[in-house]
Amino acid sequence: MQNQPDSRSVARAAIQLAMTATREEETALRGTLAEEGIRSAAVDYGGEFVQSVMKIVERAVVAARREHVIDETHHEEGAVAGAAREAVSQVSGKALGLSVGGKIGVARGGEHVAVAVFFGIGLVHLNEVCIGMGHRAI
Repeated sequence: MQNQPDSRSVARAAIQLAMTATREEETALRGTLAEEGIRSAAVDYGGEFVQSVMKIVERAVVAARREHVIDETHHEEGAVAGAAREAVSQVSGKALGLSVGGKIGVARGGEHVAVAVFFGIGLVHLNEVCIGMGHRAI
């Protein structure tokens, strides 16, 4: 019998998903994670940071539901939304007032759910890159 993934392996999976460069790479990684007992989802986003915060949270929840990472219950949706908000808040100081774009990775193993956001933060051609991570137990 396979052991349940711990919080570190679930967080690592979310970060790896957020950093995939292509849909093919994402699909292959999701297959590997499934074999390890980790359900996952990923979705792209972009726009001006302040206006994008709620869209990022919504996209994380919708992607997690669509890919059956979570059930459609208030506490599971709330866990993903909370983890996404935590991830976004970690990078808000760098991104405030600028354009952002990147990918959201959501992973769940057992009671652990993690959301990672990979940000490209831009002003013309001067770009910054950062990652935010949030975790919740369900």
